[in-house]
Amino acid sequence: MTDETEADLTGTTPRRNPKPAIETIGNRRLKPSTLMMGHGFDPVLSEGSLKPPIFLTSTFVFPNAAAGKRHFEGVTGKRPGGAEGLVYSRFNGPNQEILEDRLGVWEDAEDALTFSSGMSAIGTLFLAFVQPGDVIVHSGPLYAATETMIARLLGKFGVHWLDFPAGATQDEIEAVMEQAKAKGRVPLVYLESPANPTNVLVDIEAVAAARDAVFGTGEDAPPIAIDNTFLGPLWQQPLKHGADLVVYSLTKYAGGHSDLVAGGVLGSRKHMDMIRAIRNTLGTICDPNTAWMLLRSLETLELRMSRAGENAAKVCDFLRDHPKVERIGYLGFLKDDRQADIYRRHCTGAGSTFSLYLKGGEREAFAFLDALKIAKLAVSLGGTETLASAPAAMTHLSVPDERKAALGISDNLVRISIGVEDADDLIADFAQALDTV
Repeated sequence: MTDETEADLTGTTPRRNPKPAIETIGNRRLKPSTLMMGHGFDPVLSEGSLKPPIFLTSTFVFPNAAAGKRHFEGVTGKRPGGAEGLVYSRFNGPNQEILEDRLGVWEDAEDALTFSSGMSAIGTLFLAFVQPGDVIVHSGPLYAATETMIARLLGKFGVHWLDFPAGATQDEIEAVMEQAKAKGRVPLVYLESPANPTNVLVDIEAVAAARDAVFGTGEDAPPIAIDNTFLGPLWQQPLKHGADLVVYSLTKYAGGHSDLVAGGVLGSRKHMDMIRAIRNTLGTICDPNTAWMLLRSLETLELRMSRAGENAAKVCDFLRDHPKVERIGYLGFLKDDRQADIYRRHCTGAGSTFSLYLKGGEREAFAFLDALKIAKLAVSLGGTETLASAPAAMTHLSVPDERKAALGISDNLVRISIGVEDADDLIADFAQALDTV
């Protein structure tokens, strides 16, 4: 929470009160799961409240005119880093600032911003970097709404795109980047790993090496942004492997209770300042109530993700040899191929969302989904409850059939997100549902 101290009246001091939470004990740096309990919030500033109150206000009172001017210098971009105090709820607020502080802790990011949804985060990111006539390079597949935004919405303004498959090698990625460079300005390299819904990993380090080889390492090199929703922040931290920006649907694992919609972007301060300027203009910031709920959820994020990951391993062990299962796209089953190599270098866990390919087609997939009793037939993922859906007929219905076929999004694909229920109960549910197929 921002603290306007006496020195702030001149408009010359940093906007944030020094972080009141203990961040080290002796030489030991505290883990993110510990810091989630108090990082970025001082109870003294809120009447001793253990938890941050919800600040439901549209505007904030300046201590004097000089402070107001300085805060607006940050809001309008005349000075980098954003406002040095609270201004107006379209720009910042106490709940959002505390949340952003804590989000950045997980990946040791320089800065973080929160948004009203995952897609508003992605849309604001694109608008910060992309100009008419640009060529976006991205991995494939992407979440269908992201593909739609790139191809249809940005396409209206003359923006083009070229993609490479999620498991591409550095040489293959370089070839696509060279082709894109020849067609026009490349403002951004956008990744999603694991890919939604096939669960195929992208080699972030290979993408970074290809980007540097084609565009150099100067200021004009396009930043690498990655959607880390499926594995982050517990099982994959892309900033450590060459990404510049990390995108989240905070609706998923970060929120974790299927009761809110929000998004986030984390990364280097110079890139985040560009995104902040667009967010300030559009007003795509997360609201204070949702920010407060996310603060609640971050306190149990490691517990929830760990339990869901353990459950997924047990469920997938059952499913992998079932006679009605064609194959299963679960990161814990990767062997000695390229995907296994990427997994060893990039990931610390297999996650709890996976792709299940049944023998048959849409009829068999629908029969399986309709027979589930514990698992809920719903889109989304990362919640405390187990969810299952048919991507080809639901989340990726708008993707052209030929592209779905090329990307492996077939009619017999079921996407499953395992929750925190009892693993044996889930296995029993999947077993009886498969019996109906």
